[in-house]
Amino acid sequence: METNDTKTRKQHRMTYDQVKELNGTLPPQAVELEKSVLGALMLDEKALFGYIDKLHVGLFYKTEHQLIFESIRTLVTKCKDVDLLTVTEQLMREGKLEMAGGAFYISQLTSNVVSAAHIEFHITILVEKYIQREVIRTSTENIKEAYDVSCDALELIDKAQKKLMEVSELSFKNDGVSLDSIMIEAEKLLLSDKPEEYGVMSGFVKLDRITSGFQPGTLIILAARPAMGKTACALSMVRNIALDFGKPVAFFSLEMTGIELVMRLISSEAEIPSNRLKNGSSLNNAEKDYVVKATQKLRDAPIYIDDTAGLDIFQLRAKCRKMKMKYDIQMVFIDYLQLMTSVGDGNKNRNREQELSYISRQLKEMSKELKIPVLAMAQFNRKVDDRPMGIPQLSDLRESGAIEQDADIVIAIHRLWKYGIDVDDAGNSTENQATLRILKHRSGDLGVVNLRFEGKYVRFSNEQEYVVESKMNFDIKPNSDFDKK
Repeated sequence: METNDTKTRKQHRMTYDQVKELNGTLPPQAVELEKSVLGALMLDEKALFGYIDKLHVGLFYKTEHQLIFESIRTLVTKCKDVDLLTVTEQLMREGKLEMAGGAFYISQLTSNVVSAAHIEFHITILVEKYIQREVIRTSTENIKEAYDVSCDALELIDKAQKKLMEVSELSFKNDGVSLDSIMIEAEKLLLSDKPEEYGVMSGFVKLDRITSGFQPGTLIILAARPAMGKTACALSMVRNIALDFGKPVAFFSLEMTGIELVMRLISSEAEIPSNRLKNGSSLNNAEKDYVVKATQKLRDAPIYIDDTAGLDIFQLRAKCRKMKMKYDIQMVFIDYLQLMTSVGDGNKNRNREQELSYISRQLKEMSKELKIPVLAMAQFNRKVDDRPMGIPQLSDLRESGAIEQDADIVIAIHRLWKYGIDVDDAGNSTENQATLRILKHRSGDLGVVNLRFEGKYVRFSNEQEYVVESKMNFDIKPNSDFDKK
């Protein structure tokens, strides 16, 4: 049980004065540039409205400057004019004028500004100084807490990651872009005869026709009840993306080990039943040749597997950033969502639904930040099993936090065989049948995709009428010269 002192220690951050006292060194600062920026905001309307959104109170080291900036921001929020007199009046109304240095000090801020032309460069320096201060403060806090014998080491690491991530997100904000620049990208997408260049193709033909491939910045949820084949389906997509389209892909497994996943991939590629593959001595010479060829093919595939147990959302984001920079991954798979934790934000008061909501929002933000699609597997609740045919609905995700609303696409795996239905309406066996039901598609149509499930190879594949649209297929043009011999 936490004591009041422990709670207080966790809730309050050190001040810069406390950091200075502990380290014996003045934190990085640029007071003269702070004066210049504040003066420019009060003198130049273009500077004010052009850069007010890039600033926050933490960029200013001096308390006086923080108070002045907050008053400027208050005036902007209230749609009032901002100048020397209105800022002074606002501070006086708030009873903070003397704390901000007084009227004379504020007047000096504007009198020393010759031009606001260099405000962007000045702000860049303030951001650098702020980041330095926050890294020093976070490190000092971590050192102090690490000496506490009651400190949870893993929680300490998570809190440090969270604090530094907040600094990064607060310091680097993207500007809005013109419609013209976005239109250029839209034209390329609309006029392209190679859709795999702009979307990540799953290799399931009908699914790719409905989605036009998984688009950058989207969160896809692949959901099913346990033992329905979530991992098998995702691995089949990973295999298709990496081998057929040559795109690097990351697979984070919180449930299975890396070797188990690789054994599944080899079984699928060599077309040797997984149960036989586990006993290598039972393989004949031909099968061993297939295994060698499959392993060589997979070894060259740009697939990156991480089977770290107990992975939390902040570790995941850090790993994905690193993989994006190092390998230029084009898509991320997570198996599976409900096994992830969010302890990195230091909030232990959340219930599980709130925690999953937080994780799904973070995954959506990560997909936009890295400009890649992110597919997370999830489990439906037990209500699915209460229906005669077990057909899933979007509402079956509702008890899993905000997954339903954060996802751009929700795909459900359904297999009649798992519900004791041996034949379909046409009298065909359902043992090798699988259906992907698109329950939500923010940018397109819903639909049903029929696939073939090959249990002995633990893989999903297209129905026989389809040919996998690999990179090669897009380059081959149909023959129209039928009269030539």
